[in-house]
Amino acid sequence: MRTTEPTYASPWRRLAAIVYDGCLLFGVLFVASLIPALLMNTANLGQSPATDSVVHELNTPLHGAFYQAYLVALTVGFFGFFWRKNGQTLGMQAWRLKLETVDGGRISWPRCAARVVAAFVSLGLCGLGFFWIWIDKDRLSWHDRLCGTRLRVLPKAEKS
Repeated sequence: MRTTEPTYASPWRRLAAIVYDGCLLFGVLFVASLIPALLMNTANLGQSPATDSVVHELNTPLHGAFYQAYLVALTVGFFGFFWRKNGQTLGMQAWRLKLETVDGGRISWPRCAARVVAAFVSLGLCGLGFFWIWIDKDRLSWHDRLCGTRLRVLPKAEKS
């Protein structure tokens, strides 16, 4: 039997999984923001406004440092849950990608948190950390290098 080297994820496959997971994460963060916003505004229900103008303003707790930390924790929790469970988010499952450590193991919670933060930094620097994949001989992004992880393409499931 012939063994084959693992195939590492191409930039386009990664991008497709990022878009898919970004849509899912948007929904999670939307609902996670909607719940406290509704709870904080229940005191104002049933009251008529003093003017006819529309005010688009969030309550103070929904745009402070605590709220931002809440969203970061949810983001780390979203990715960490899937990465720790089986190494795949839903977008990664759709594109047959699997996240693993460089020795093929499961990623730890501290690495999950570091990878999410490093990925946002990579993205924030005009995507340079992601564009690095085209240059890197192992097709690793900055956050892969920093955290000792890699994205591997899984083989297609054989039809029975």
